[in-house]
Amino acid sequence: MLSRLVLTDFRNHAGLTLEVGPGFVVLTGENGSGKTNVLEAVSLLAPGKGLRRADLSDMARQGGPGGFGVAATLASEVAERVEIATGALAAAPERRVVRVQAAPATAASLPEWLTVLWLTPATDRLFVEPAGERRRFLDRLTLALSPAHATHAARYEAAMRARGRLLAEGVEGARPDPEWISALEAQMAEHGAALDAARRETVALLGERLRAQAAGPFARAGLALEGWSGDAGELLRLLRDGRQRDAAAGRALNGPHRADLHVTHLDKDRAAALASTGEQKALLLGLVLAHSELVAERTGRVPVLLLDEVAAHLDPSRRAALFERLAGRGQVWMTGTEPALFEAVGGDATRLGLG
Repeated sequence: MLSRLVLTDFRNHAGLTLEVGPGFVVLTGENGSGKTNVLEAVSLLAPGKGLRRADLSDMARQGGPGGFGVAATLASEVAERVEIATGALAAAPERRVVRVQAAPATAASLPEWLTVLWLTPATDRLFVEPAGERRRFLDRLTLALSPAHATHAARYEAAMRARGRLLAEGVEGARPDPEWISALEAQMAEHGAALDAARRETVALLGERLRAQAAGPFARAGLALEGWSGDAGELLRLLRDGRQRDAAAGRALNGPHRADLHVTHLDKDRAAALASTGEQKALLLGLVLAHSELVAERTGRVPVLLLDEVAAHLDPSRRAALFERLAGRGQVWMTGTEPALFEAVGGDATRLGLG
């Protein structure tokens, strides 16, 4: 869990230090007070671009000196205190800097220390968004169970972009080195097969857990991963055979980058995209809660959950059920405009007002 969070020139916060305890961390304040910005800062303690998927330069405080910093102290009952930090320098606003125990590190190494998952109001549209949004969502779930997933994803994407550039040169009349293309395809095959295997294991484990749950306030989701699946040898063959087609299309037409997470409402046997707005919210909550419990069981480490405006559209009974299920399951950060929304949380929460 986090015990201390320090923001420097991040979004609207010139300087903010929060001391927090285990369990619930409740942030309240008026719109524009920076509640979601705090959650975004915590989300940057994981690989990727954070819960808003914003450019680093957009995170630096307007009117500030340029650059920003997010630093956190992690504490647990079984390990020494760990200091992690990330941010960007004014001289290189789009280059991310990561440090662990004051030593240079990579974003891909962050899951070794902390697992962070989040739901925001924008996530409510997950089931009707393009497939890429669901892939990114699934990759966050997978990363919590397989920390190497971030490295495989980064190397697959880098090789795919480089191969695409070489194939485009061929379309323009140049003669790209076939051995170089083959080497890039070998990298795509190796890391792509690992990506696919980890995703499918996550879908299988989480799907089994959801099916076994009794009916409750949060709808049970059925999960399936659609698209290419196979081993490295099969993907390598598809890439080599598909060079001409991929060059004409301007992108690779086979591989795990085209997968889609298909979600159904199990109890109604209906695609999640066709469910009501309230049902989709319940499906998402049920899915994330089940995943958090799965990660805790399999890794011994409970994810930090970031739930932005999670209580705003839940009726009182469902809010109480959510807080009851989350109690005692690690650190949960929640935001809202009204403290009254969190009355059912109990008295042991860290409650912070921003404004």
